[in-house]
Amino acid sequence: MAKATKKQALGRGLSALLKDPDNDINSVTDKNADKVVGNIVELELDAIEVNPFQPRSNFNDDALQELASSIRELGVIQPITVRKLDFNKYQLVSGERRYRASRLVGLDTIPSYIRIANDQESLEMALVENIQREDLDPIEIALSYQRLIEEIELTQEKLSDRVGKKRSTITNYLRLLRLDPIIQTGMRDGFITMGHGRALVNIDKRLDQLGIYEKIIEDGLSVRQTEELVRQYHDSGSAPKKSTNKKLDKSLFILNSEIALSHYLETDVSLSTQDNEKGKLSLTFDSKEDLNRIIKLITGE
Repeated sequence: MAKATKKQALGRGLSALLKDPDNDINSVTDKNADKVVGNIVELELDAIEVNPFQPRSNFNDDALQELASSIRELGVIQPITVRKLDFNKYQLVSGERRYRASRLVGLDTIPSYIRIANDQESLEMALVENIQREDLDPIEIALSYQRLIEEIELTQEKLSDRVGKKRSTITNYLRLLRLDPIIQTGMRDGFITMGHGRALVNIDKRLDQLGIYEKIIEDGLSVRQTEELVRQYHDSGSAPKKSTNKKLDKSLFILNSEIALSHYLETDVSLSTQDNEKGKLSLTFDSKEDLNRIIKLITGE
Protein backbone atom coordinates (compact mmCIF):
# COMPACT_ATOMS: atom_id res chain seq x y z
CA MET A 1 0.00 0.00 0.00
CA ALA A 2 2.87 2.38 0.85
CA LYS A 3 4.45 1.67 -2.55
CA ALA A 4 1.19 2.51 -4.38
CA THR A 5 0.79 5.74 -2.40
CA LYS A 6 4.36 6.74 -3.21
CA LYS A 7 3.76 6.07 -6.92
CA GLN A 8 0.61 8.20 -6.95
CA ALA A 9 2.42 11.01 -5.15
CA LEU A 10 5.16 10.83 -7.77
CA GLY A 11 2.52 11.13 -10.49
CA ARG A 12 1.08 14.25 -8.86
CA GLY A 13 4.56 15.74 -8.61
CA LEU A 14 5.16 15.16 -12.31
CA SER A 15 1.80 16.75 -13.09
CA ALA A 16 2.99 19.92 -11.36
CA LEU A 17 6.25 19.82 -13.30
CA LEU A 18 4.35 19.62 -16.60
CA LYS A 19 2.35 22.72 -15.70
CA ASP A 20 5.48 24.82 -15.24
CA PRO A 21 5.79 26.94 -18.45
CA ASP A 22 9.43 27.70 -17.64
CA ASN A 23 10.29 24.00 -17.84
CA ASP A 24 8.09 22.94 -20.76
CA ILE A 25 9.23 19.63 -22.25
CA ASN A 26 9.04 19.26 -26.04
CA SER A 27 11.76 16.72 -26.79
CA VAL A 28 13.56 13.85 -25.07
CA THR A 29 16.67 16.06 -24.75
CA ASP A 30 14.92 18.78 -22.72
CA LYS A 31 15.60 19.22 -19.01
CA ASN A 32 13.56 16.85 -16.82
CA ALA A 33 12.35 14.92 -19.91
CA ASP A 34 13.67 11.69 -18.40
CA LYS A 35 11.43 12.25 -15.37
CA VAL A 36 8.30 12.49 -17.51
CA VAL A 37 8.64 10.52 -20.75
CA GLY A 38 7.79 6.87 -20.14
CA ASN A 39 6.44 7.52 -16.64
CA ILE A 40 2.88 7.42 -15.36
CA VAL A 41 1.51 10.93 -14.84
CA GLU A 42 -1.94 12.08 -13.70
CA LEU A 43 -3.16 14.29 -16.54
CA GLU A 44 -6.34 16.35 -16.67
CA LEU A 45 -8.86 14.86 -19.07
CA ASP A 46 -9.54 18.32 -20.49
CA ALA A 47 -5.88 18.57 -21.53
CA ILE A 48 -6.17 15.43 -23.72
CA GLU A 49 -7.66 15.34 -27.21
CA VAL A 50 -8.85 12.27 -29.10
CA ASN A 51 -6.42 10.78 -31.59
CA PRO A 52 -7.54 11.49 -35.20
CA PHE A 53 -5.48 8.45 -36.24
CA GLN A 54 -7.53 6.12 -34.02
CA PRO A 55 -8.19 3.01 -36.15
CA ARG A 56 -11.07 1.90 -33.97
CA SER A 57 -14.41 3.32 -35.08
CA ASN A 58 -16.93 1.19 -33.17
CA PHE A 59 -17.42 1.66 -29.44
CA ASN A 60 -20.07 -0.62 -27.93
CA ASP A 61 -22.23 1.49 -25.59
CA ASP A 62 -23.01 -1.39 -23.20
CA ALA A 63 -19.34 -2.38 -22.92
CA LEU A 64 -18.42 1.28 -22.37
CA GLN A 65 -20.95 1.54 -19.53
CA GLU A 66 -19.56 -1.65 -17.95
CA LEU A 67 -16.04 -0.21 -18.12
CA ALA A 68 -17.31 3.05 -16.61
CA SER A 69 -18.85 1.10 -13.70
CA SER A 70 -15.55 -0.71 -13.15
CA ILE A 71 -13.63 2.58 -13.19
CA ARG A 72 -16.13 4.09 -10.76
CA GLU A 73 -15.44 1.25 -8.32
CA LEU A 74 -11.73 0.53 -8.87
CA GLY A 75 -10.34 3.52 -10.75
CA VAL A 76 -8.34 3.35 -13.99
CA ILE A 77 -6.11 0.31 -13.53
CA GLN A 78 -4.23 0.46 -16.84
CA PRO A 79 -2.90 3.91 -17.84
CA ILE A 80 -3.64 5.35 -21.27
CA THR A 81 -0.82 6.41 -23.61
CA VAL A 82 -0.58 9.99 -24.89
CA ARG A 83 1.85 12.08 -26.87
CA LYS A 84 2.73 15.65 -25.94
CA LEU A 85 1.53 18.25 -28.45
CA ASP A 86 2.17 21.56 -26.71
CA PHE A 87 2.26 23.09 -23.25
CA ASN A 88 -0.28 21.14 -21.15
CA LYS A 89 -1.81 19.71 -24.32
CA TYR A 90 -1.77 15.99 -25.20
CA GLN A 91 -3.21 13.58 -27.73
CA LEU A 92 -4.36 10.01 -27.21
CA VAL A 93 -2.23 7.26 -28.72
CA SER A 94 -4.11 4.35 -27.15
CA GLY A 95 -6.76 3.86 -24.50
CA GLU A 96 -9.73 5.74 -25.95
CA ARG A 97 -12.26 3.40 -24.26
CA ARG A 98 -10.69 4.14 -20.85
CA TYR A 99 -10.65 7.84 -21.73
CA ARG A 100 -14.33 7.85 -22.78
CA ALA A 101 -15.39 5.76 -19.75
CA SER A 102 -13.50 8.08 -17.38
CA ARG A 103 -15.40 11.05 -18.83
CA LEU A 104 -18.67 9.19 -18.33
CA VAL A 105 -17.80 8.68 -14.67
CA GLY A 106 -16.89 12.34 -14.30
CA LEU A 107 -13.18 11.94 -13.45
CA ASP A 108 -11.00 15.04 -13.68
CA THR A 109 -7.69 13.22 -14.28
CA ILE A 110 -6.47 9.93 -15.71
CA PRO A 111 -3.14 8.08 -15.31
CA SER A 112 -1.16 8.42 -18.53
CA TYR A 113 2.10 7.29 -20.12
CA ILE A 114 3.63 10.25 -21.94
CA ARG A 115 5.37 9.82 -25.27
CA ILE A 116 6.98 12.40 -27.57
CA ALA A 117 6.28 11.52 -31.19
CA ASN A 118 5.55 13.12 -34.56
CA ASP A 119 2.35 12.48 -36.50
CA GLN A 120 3.70 9.48 -38.40
CA GLU A 121 5.11 7.88 -35.26
CA SER A 122 1.84 8.55 -33.44
CA LEU A 123 -0.15 6.91 -36.23
CA GLU A 124 2.12 3.88 -36.24
CA MET A 125 1.98 3.54 -32.43
CA ALA A 126 -1.82 3.85 -32.42
CA LEU A 127 -2.25 1.30 -35.20
CA VAL A 128 0.21 -1.24 -33.85
CA GLU A 129 -1.04 -1.00 -30.26
CA ASN A 130 -4.67 -1.32 -31.37
CA ILE A 131 -3.94 -4.33 -33.56
CA GLN A 132 -2.76 -6.17 -30.44
CA ARG A 133 -6.16 -5.74 -28.79
CA GLU A 134 -8.36 -8.83 -28.56
CA ASP A 135 -11.67 -7.02 -29.04
CA LEU A 136 -11.07 -5.56 -32.50
CA ASP A 137 -13.23 -7.02 -35.25
CA PRO A 138 -11.53 -8.49 -38.37
CA ILE A 139 -12.37 -5.49 -40.56
CA GLU A 140 -10.87 -3.03 -38.05
CA ILE A 141 -7.69 -5.12 -38.03
CA ALA A 142 -7.65 -5.29 -41.84
CA LEU A 143 -8.08 -1.51 -42.13
CA SER A 144 -5.26 -0.97 -39.61
CA TYR A 145 -2.96 -3.22 -41.65
CA GLN A 146 -3.91 -1.34 -44.81
CA ARG A 147 -3.15 2.03 -43.22
CA LEU A 148 0.24 0.83 -41.98
CA ILE A 149 1.10 -0.31 -45.50
CA GLU A 150 -0.20 2.78 -47.29
CA GLU A 151 0.49 5.62 -44.84
CA ILE A 152 3.60 4.36 -43.04
CA GLU A 153 4.81 2.73 -46.29
CA LEU A 154 5.57 -0.64 -44.73
CA THR A 155 5.89 -3.75 -46.87
CA GLN A 156 3.92 -6.81 -45.76
CA GLU A 157 7.22 -8.37 -44.70
CA LYS A 158 8.18 -5.38 -42.51
CA LEU A 159 4.63 -5.19 -41.20
CA SER A 160 4.86 -8.85 -40.22
CA ASP A 161 7.95 -8.10 -38.13
CA ARG A 162 6.41 -4.97 -36.59
CA VAL A 163 3.17 -6.58 -35.39
CA GLY A 164 4.50 -10.10 -34.75
CA LYS A 165 2.12 -11.81 -37.18
CA LYS A 166 2.84 -14.20 -40.05
CA ARG A 167 2.74 -12.60 -43.49
CA SER A 168 0.02 -15.07 -44.54
CA THR A 169 -2.13 -13.91 -41.60
CA ILE A 170 -1.80 -10.29 -42.70
CA THR A 171 -2.67 -11.24 -46.28
CA ASN A 172 -5.82 -13.07 -45.13
CA TYR A 173 -6.99 -10.00 -43.24
CA LEU A 174 -6.28 -7.64 -46.15
CA ARG A 175 -8.27 -9.86 -48.54
CA LEU A 176 -11.38 -9.23 -46.43
CA LEU A 177 -11.41 -5.65 -47.73
CA ARG A 178 -12.37 -7.07 -51.13
CA LEU A 179 -15.76 -8.07 -49.70
CA ASP A 180 -18.86 -6.03 -50.45
CA PRO A 181 -19.37 -3.25 -47.85
CA ILE A 182 -22.58 -4.94 -46.65
CA ILE A 183 -20.67 -8.12 -45.85
CA GLN A 184 -17.91 -6.15 -44.14
CA THR A 185 -20.56 -4.47 -41.99
CA GLY A 186 -22.10 -7.86 -41.21
CA MET A 187 -18.73 -9.10 -40.01
CA ARG A 188 -18.18 -5.99 -37.87
CA ASP A 189 -21.62 -6.45 -36.30
CA GLY A 190 -20.97 -10.14 -35.60
CA PHE A 191 -23.50 -11.59 -38.05
CA ILE A 192 -20.75 -13.67 -39.68
CA THR A 193 -17.22 -14.66 -38.71
CA MET A 194 -13.89 -14.10 -40.40
CA GLY A 195 -14.10 -17.72 -41.58
CA HIS A 196 -17.30 -16.92 -43.48
CA GLY A 197 -15.63 -13.83 -44.94
CA ARG A 198 -12.55 -15.77 -46.07
CA ALA A 199 -14.84 -18.14 -47.96
CA LEU A 200 -16.90 -15.35 -49.56
CA VAL A 201 -13.86 -13.38 -50.69
CA ASN A 202 -13.19 -16.12 -53.26
CA ILE A 203 -16.25 -14.87 -55.18
CA ASP A 204 -15.46 -11.92 -57.44
CA LYS A 205 -18.98 -10.77 -58.31
CA ARG A 206 -20.42 -8.55 -55.56
CA LEU A 207 -24.03 -9.52 -56.33
CA ASP A 208 -23.19 -13.22 -56.00
CA GLN A 209 -21.31 -12.49 -52.77
CA LEU A 210 -24.46 -10.86 -51.42
CA GLY A 211 -26.65 -13.76 -52.55
CA ILE A 212 -24.58 -16.27 -50.60
CA TYR A 213 -24.19 -13.88 -47.65
CA GLU A 214 -27.97 -13.58 -47.38
CA LYS A 215 -28.29 -17.37 -47.44
CA ILE A 216 -25.71 -17.66 -44.64
CA ILE A 217 -27.75 -15.25 -42.52
CA GLU A 218 -31.15 -16.77 -43.27
CA ASP A 219 -30.10 -20.42 -42.88
CA GLY A 220 -27.49 -19.93 -40.14
CA LEU A 221 -24.80 -21.67 -42.19
CA SER A 222 -21.52 -22.69 -40.55
CA VAL A 223 -18.14 -21.80 -42.04
CA ARG A 224 -17.79 -25.33 -43.45
CA GLN A 225 -21.25 -25.17 -45.03
CA THR A 226 -20.36 -21.78 -46.51
CA GLU A 227 -17.13 -23.16 -47.98
CA GLU A 228 -19.13 -25.97 -49.57
CA LEU A 229 -21.62 -23.45 -50.97
CA VAL A 230 -18.79 -21.43 -52.48
CA ARG A 231 -17.32 -24.61 -53.99
CA GLN A 232 -20.71 -25.40 -55.56
CA TYR A 233 -20.87 -21.84 -56.86
CA HIS A 234 -17.56 -22.24 -58.67
CA ASP A 235 -18.63 -25.63 -60.05
CA SER A 236 -21.94 -24.28 -61.38
CA GLY A 237 -20.83 -20.74 -62.17
CA SER A 238 -23.81 -19.14 -60.42
CA ALA A 239 -25.00 -18.23 -56.95
CA PRO A 240 -27.49 -20.57 -55.21
CA LYS A 241 -31.11 -20.20 -56.28
CA LYS A 242 -33.42 -18.62 -53.73
CA SER A 243 -37.18 -18.76 -53.36
CA THR A 244 -37.16 -15.03 -54.10
CA ASN A 245 -34.46 -12.65 -55.26
CA LYS A 246 -36.41 -9.45 -54.59
CA LYS A 247 -34.03 -8.43 -51.79
CA LEU A 248 -31.11 -8.37 -54.17
CA ASP A 249 -32.90 -5.72 -56.28
CA LYS A 250 -32.92 -3.37 -53.32
CA SER A 251 -30.17 -0.91 -52.49
CA LEU A 252 -27.28 -2.10 -50.38
CA PHE A 253 -28.47 0.15 -47.55
CA ILE A 254 -31.99 -1.32 -47.54
CA LEU A 255 -30.71 -4.91 -47.70
CA ASN A 256 -28.28 -4.34 -44.87
CA SER A 257 -30.98 -2.63 -42.81
CA GLU A 258 -33.30 -5.61 -43.23
CA ILE A 259 -30.63 -8.06 -42.13
CA ALA A 260 -29.58 -5.92 -39.15
CA LEU A 261 -33.17 -5.36 -37.95
CA SER A 262 -34.09 -9.03 -38.39
CA HIS A 263 -31.23 -10.10 -36.19
CA TYR A 264 -31.75 -7.41 -33.58
CA LEU A 265 -35.49 -8.02 -33.28
CA GLU A 266 -35.17 -11.80 -33.82
CA THR A 267 -38.03 -11.85 -36.31
CA ASP A 268 -38.63 -11.45 -40.05
CA VAL A 269 -38.38 -7.83 -41.19
CA SER A 270 -39.24 -6.47 -44.63
CA LEU A 271 -38.60 -2.98 -46.00
CA SER A 272 -40.48 -1.76 -49.07
CA THR A 273 -39.40 1.57 -50.56
CA GLN A 274 -40.11 3.98 -53.39
CA ASP A 275 -36.83 4.65 -55.17
CA ASN A 276 -35.06 3.46 -51.98
CA GLU A 277 -36.25 6.58 -50.14
CA LYS A 278 -39.68 6.81 -48.43
CA GLY A 279 -41.09 3.40 -47.57
CA LYS A 280 -42.75 0.99 -45.16
CA LEU A 281 -41.37 -1.34 -42.48
CA SER A 282 -43.12 -4.66 -41.86
CA LEU A 283 -42.32 -7.27 -39.23
CA THR A 284 -43.91 -10.47 -37.97
CA PHE A 285 -44.72 -11.70 -34.45
CA ASP A 286 -46.07 -15.02 -33.18
CA SER A 287 -48.06 -13.93 -30.14
CA LYS A 288 -48.98 -11.05 -27.86
CA GLU A 289 -45.96 -11.89 -25.72
CA ASP A 290 -43.70 -11.88 -28.79
CA LEU A 291 -45.10 -8.48 -29.81
CA ASN A 292 -44.43 -7.08 -26.33
CA ARG A 293 -40.85 -8.40 -26.56
CA ILE A 294 -40.32 -6.61 -29.88
CA ILE A 295 -41.87 -3.38 -28.54
CA LYS A 296 -39.48 -3.44 -25.55
CA LEU A 297 -36.52 -3.90 -27.89
CA ILE A 298 -37.64 -0.97 -30.04
CA THR A 299 -38.50 1.41 -27.20
CA GLY A 300 -35.68 0.34 -24.88
CA GLU A 301 -38.08 0.07 -21.93
